[in-house]
Formats: sequence, C-alpha cells, structure tokens
Amino acid sequence: MPYLVAADCPDVPAGRRFRDLLARPGILRIPGAQNGLAALQAKAAGFEALYLSGAAMSASMGLPDLGLLTMEDACFFIRQAARASGLPVLVDADTGYGEALNVMHTVRTFEEAGAAALHLEDQLLPKKCGHLNDKRLADPHDMAAKVAAAAKARRHLFIIARTDAAASEGMDGAVARAKLYLQAGADAIFPEALTTAEMFREFAARVDAPLLANMTEFGRTPFFTASEFEAMGYRMVIWPVSSLRVAAKAQEELYATVVRDGSTRALLDRMQTRQELYDTIGYSDYEALDASIVRSVVPDTPTGS
Repeated sequence: MPYLVAADCPDVPAGRRFRDLLARPGILRIPGAQNGLAALQAKAAGFEALYLSGAAMSASMGLPDLGLLTMEDACFFIRQAARASGLPVLVDADTGYGEALNVMHTVRTFEEAGAAALHLEDQLLPKKCGHLNDKRLADPHDMAAKVAAAAKARRHLFIIARTDAAASEGMDGAVARAKLYLQAGADAIFPEALTTAEMFREFAARVDAPLLANMTEFGRTPFFTASEFEAMGYRMVIWPVSSLRVAAKAQEELYATVVRDGSTRALLDRMQTRQELYDTIGYSDYEALDASIVRSVVPDTPTGS
C-alpha cells in the first residue's frame, strides 16, 4: 500500500526493528539498494533490511568514494530507501562527517531521515574504499570518542564501528581497536577488508560481539556465501554495491546500443515493461488511494440545489 497512508507505515522505530531482526537465528542478509526503486525490488525479493553504501551513493551522484558525500546528500538516499520499502536501513556514515559533535548531529539527522543503523569507520579524510591501499587511520581513542558520541546521541539507532586496521596494524591491532570501540558503546563491529577465511574466523573468535561481513565484488575479500559467513561467526552480511554495478553495466550497454543502432529495440527483452514498473512502484495503489479520498471528501449534492 502507498506509504502516504499513516496506517501502512511501521509504528516501531527502525532501530528497534533492526535489533529484532538480529535477535533471530541465522545471519541477516542486507543487500545494497542505491535508490527507492532498488529498495522496492529488494523488498519484493524477500529481503528484510537494506544497506546504503557510501560508494554507491557517491557513484550515483557521479562522484568517487573519497569522503565527498555530505550528510545531507546521504539523507536524500536514506529517505528514499526507508520511505519506499518501510524496511530498516543500515547506512554507511563514513567517518561521521567530522568529530564528536558532528557525529552526534549525524546520528540525530540520520534517525530523523529514517535510518535504522549506521556504521562509522576509523579512517582519516580523505577516506578511501576499504579495499584500496594506503588508508590512513585515526587514533583509536579519537575513534572511540566518536563512537561514544554516537551512542550518547542516538534514540534507537544501532551503531556499528568499522575498523580498517587489519591491513596496516594486523589482526592484533584490529582486535584491540574493536574491543575499544565496543567499550565506547558500539553495538557491533565491522572488520573491513579481511582477506582469508582464517582471518574472518580468527577475528570472530577474538571479538565477542555481533559482527558484519562485507561481500563486495572486485575487492580483497574472496567470495563467500551468507551461510559460509554465518559458519565463520558473523551475524550480518552486506552486498554493498552489487545492485549499482549491475544497473550501471546495463545502462552502459543501453547507451552504446542507442548510439550504434539509433534504437532501443535490441534491448527490449532486457527491460522492465511499463506494467512491471507500475507493479513495482504500486501505481494502481496510488490511483485507488486518490480515488478513495475524492469519494470520501466530496459530499453528495443535495437534491434541488
């Protein structure tokens, strides 16, 4: 039903709904959804939570993932995904858009936009994709202060602390940082860019907290299934940029075809039809809602008037 009807909107805060999903047995599968349409498609496929990747949001704006995205830019995407799907949305908050007070403002603003959870990372600006080289890390106590600030500001938001330390400080450094961030108030830990199953298992054995795994393509992490991550001790897995990669490749092929052929006919069988699009976005539901409001508000004309 249309999100415009208040009765069709969730009445439990998004953060609590995210926690409820994590309280169930099994690993929580969280696909990336870079806009409202992708969010609706992910929900229709059966997913119960969504992820907004900083890389996907930046790329959608034609920008590299170097910390150029602003907090308000991110909120534009949060509102789309949360409104369209009604699902809990985990959001990449990069470095929190500043220091402790800025992080508190980010937390409150993200919650007001509809976010259920966020993750903060311990890089310094300009931050990089976790699977690239030469990342610069913040002092662990400075990062812990950000986590503490986020925990102090949140109402219901689920806070995940990401550490990129494995590449430069080894497993001991990454584990030490994770434990410090948990003491500061993080609800879960995201160890980024682990490169082997052994590393994933060791981190899980040494850190007693819900853990998030990142299954990105073309990165340092080998391909693992959700079930394999679960067996290694992880409670959440994201596929952050997969939907954007597929959509971008399809668009690239479309534009090349139009340049070559002067027509889209060759790609018709790969397109969503008009009816399929309308079904996805609930077009007829909105029409029915509009008609029902007109009927309920406009009074009958008295006889003889």
